[in-house]
Amino acid sequence: MKLNEIRDNGGAHYRAKRVGRGIGSGKGKTSGRGGKGQTARTGVALNGFEGGQTPLHRRLPKRGFNNKIFRKDFKVVNLGRLQQALDAGKLSGAGTVDGKGLVAAGVLRRLGDGVRLLAKGTLKAAITIEVAGASRAAIAAVEEAGGKVIVNGQPAQPAADAPAG
Repeated sequence: MKLNEIRDNGGAHYRAKRVGRGIGSGKGKTSGRGGKGQTARTGVALNGFEGGQTPLHRRLPKRGFNNKIFRKDFKVVNLGRLQQALDAGKLSGAGTVDGKGLVAAGVLRRLGDGVRLLAKGTLKAAITIEVAGASRAAIAAVEEAGGKVIVNGQPAQPAADAPAG
């Protein structure tokens, strides 16, 4: 292969639209911008502008409680993801697994306000895991595998009526 033989893949490069080249081209005179006015000029920013009519985002009511400022940001970990990390050897089943251990193992990117354990997937290893919250099904699945869940420093209540899954 030589430098003069290098080409784009077919269809990878679109020919530039040539505007303002006569009325026969279909894109002459106003270059596809319609008539005069604001939209024929550059720098038009009309998102949400409705010609002076009150825009939709102002007509609709802003209702309900919004707790964005004080909302807790819990990171979700599923049982299947824990088992994956255990199988890969990134996570050790010995001792107590907590949020910092999950970040160190690469299961979570960052800790946020705590970890919430959910029951998607299956867990075969008996591990002790300390989390900020856990679903009943997740607690039941961990205990079924011979492990233990600690929620906010307290041992989780065994969930006798929890559906598995």
